[in-house]
Amino acid sequence: MLRESDVLSTLMRRKPGYSLAQDLYCDPGVFQTDMDRIWYKEWLFAIPSCEIPKKGNYVVHEVGAYSVVIVRGNDDQIRAFHNSCRHRGSVLCKTKKGTGPKLVCPYHQWTYELDGKLLWAREMGPDFDASKHGLKQVHCRNVSGMVYICLADEAPEIEEFVAQTARYLAPHDLENSKIAYESTIVENGNWKLVWENNRECYHCSGNHPSLCRTFPEDPRAIGNDDSGEMNALQQQHSQRCDAVGAPSAHLESALGDWRFVRTPLLDNAESYTMDGKAAVSKPNSSIPFKDAGSLLKYKYPGTWNHFLSDHIIVFRVTPISPTQTEVCTKWLVHKDAVEGQDYDIKRLTEVWIATNDEDREVVENNQRGIQSPAYEPGPYSPTHEGGNIQFTDWYANTMIRAITGGVKRIAAE
Repeated sequence: MLRESDVLSTLMRRKPGYSLAQDLYCDPGVFQTDMDRIWYKEWLFAIPSCEIPKKGNYVVHEVGAYSVVIVRGNDDQIRAFHNSCRHRGSVLCKTKKGTGPKLVCPYHQWTYELDGKLLWAREMGPDFDASKHGLKQVHCRNVSGMVYICLADEAPEIEEFVAQTARYLAPHDLENSKIAYESTIVENGNWKLVWENNRECYHCSGNHPSLCRTFPEDPRAIGNDDSGEMNALQQQHSQRCDAVGAPSAHLESALGDWRFVRTPLLDNAESYTMDGKAAVSKPNSSIPFKDAGSLLKYKYPGTWNHFLSDHIIVFRVTPISPTQTEVCTKWLVHKDAVEGQDYDIKRLTEVWIATNDEDREVVENNQRGIQSPAYEPGPYSPTHEGGNIQFTDWYANTMIRAITGGVKRIAAE
C-alpha cells in the first residue's frame, strides 16, 4: 500500500499524454490519499435542490467515511450537517430520504431544529449547555438549483463557478423541476477510470449505439479538442443559442476543475431519445426552440450534467473503494409535467440507462486489464482524448498541490 510520499513520487514521474500508472488506479493507499486530498477537500455535487422542495425534507449522502444530512429548513434555506448525534455519535437519520419537523436521534431522542440547534436533551444536568451541542455543520451551497457540499474545515473559493453556473443555467429552471426517475449503479472500476471514460467519445461508436443516434462524436463539438476550433455547425449553433440568452461558448476554469459548453445534437435532434424528438412536452427550460442541443457541464471530482431544452440529466460520481464507484443518475423534468401525459419514463430514460450500463462494462474491462502485471500506461489520442489529458493533468496537479502545499505543478506538453 503506497504512502502519500510514494503517491507524490509516482505522480511526479508520470509521462504527460499517457494514462496513469497502475498503482494510481488500484492501490488502497492511493485511494485513501485521493479521498483525503480531493474528496474530503473539494466541493462535491450532492443533490438537485428540487429533491428536497419542502421544509423538513432531507437526503443523506455518504462520501467515504462521512455521512451527511442535507435538509431544507423552516427558513427555506438548504443546510448540511454531519449525520452524527452530538450526544454519543449515533447516526441521526437512518433512511436515505425523509421528512420531519425536527431531526430526532433514534438512540436517546436528542432533538435538533432543522438549522442544527439542539432543542431538547433529557436530564443532562444543570451544567449542560445545549448551545454548545448543535449539529456539526458541513459547508453547503445551493448553486442555481444544484446543491454542493464541502467536507473540509475551510472550503475552497468557488465564487467564479457560482457566477458562471448562474449565467449558463439561467434558461434551465432547476428550482421548478422534479425528479422523474433515478438510477444508481456500481461500476467495478476506479473513480478516475469512470471519469476518463466520460471525458472522451473515442469509444462511443463501438459501444453506444443508442447514444450515437443523437450525441456528436466530434471532439471539437464537446470541447475535447486542444485546437480550440469550432466546426461550422457548432459555431452557428452557438450564435443561435447566445442570441436567445442561452450561453454556449466553451468556458473552462483556470484550474481545469469545471467546464461549460453547449453543443448541437446530431441531425437537429431535440433530445436524447431513440428518435431524436423531445422526451418531455412540458419543458423545464425557456429556450424558444427544441433543437437547442445539450449544455455539457462538469465539476470535478463529482459530477457531469446534460441540460437539454426539454429536460435535465444530472450524474453524481462517488468512490466506494479502489476498484468500485457509485454512479447516480437523475432525470429532471418540469415540476408540473405529468407522467403518462407529458412524458413517458421509458422514452425519457432508455438512452442513458443503456449508455450507463455500456459504460459500466467498458470501465470494468478497463479496470481488469489495468490490474494485469503486463499493464503499462499507453498514449492518449491527441485528436479524440484531449479530455483525458485534461482530466489526468487536473488530477495530478490537484494532488501534487495538495500534498506539497501548492509548491509544484505539472502539465502535459
